Amino acid sequence: MGLTTYLEQAKQGVWDVRAAFLPQQYFDSVTASGGIAVLLPPQPAPDAAAAAVLEGLDGLILTGGMDVQPELYGAPRHPLTDPARADRDEWELALFRGAEERRMPVLAICRGLQLVNVARGGTLHQHLPEALGTERYRIGGGVFATNTVEVAADSRLAGMLGPGAFAVHSYHHQGVDRLGEGLVPTAATADGLVQAFESDGEGYVVGVQWHPEENAEDKRLFAGLVAEASAFRLASLAQRSRSRSLSEERSDETKRPGPPGGAA
Repeated sequence: MGLTTYLEQAKQGVWDVRAAFLPQQYFDSVTASGGIAVLLPPQPAPDAAAAAVLEGLDGLILTGGMDVQPELYGAPRHPLTDPARADRDEWELALFRGAEERRMPVLAICRGLQLVNVARGGTLHQHLPEALGTERYRIGGGVFATNTVEVAADSRLAGMLGPGAFAVHSYHHQGVDRLGEGLVPTAATADGLVQAFESDGEGYVVGVQWHPEENAEDKRLFAGLVAEASAFRLASLAQRSRSRSLSEERSDETKRPGPPGGAA
């Protein structure tokens, strides 16, 4: 299971260097759900690197973090939007597009949901206190806010969490404005803000605006992704086996001797 990370300045002992960074809660959630966590820091050639990396993965988690660049969805930069992190945006867009091509299951968390929305042609509110008049989604100080979302019935999300009211951990000041193409909202708050969506196609794309990794007792979203990744792996192995058998059959055909006396 691949999890995206930042490259951040970090200190350890006498060392003060740039390093891959991701809170431990993310990969603990994956391993507690039966998966194997593989960290994916930004790469200098994102398209080529994503193609190579995805060949060794069965699922992808786009993790939380700083704001997606508004330039990617054609909006002027708000004064309170985070400084651009082009390396991570380009890397995660390449990973997501590659995963979609392979129909690899994807779980997008907070910033990850926003990036998927942008990748699908959607837009974002850059500062929710101005758009909705509330600070309820980011109270600051590294403290997660608690909000209640309404999960839509007959959705993938409801299949994992159940329909109706659900308490979540929030830490974001941006959110979905115009929903991207092929995305179906599956949870919202009372003010109408989209809090979750899924793809309307055959692939497994689930995005949540909250932070499920912060709830140590509830790993249902991660367990759901691990189950989908296991099914994806089995299907991929079966496809490779069929392709190998077909290739061997064709090779045998070319090795068979022709009819006596030459070609008919």
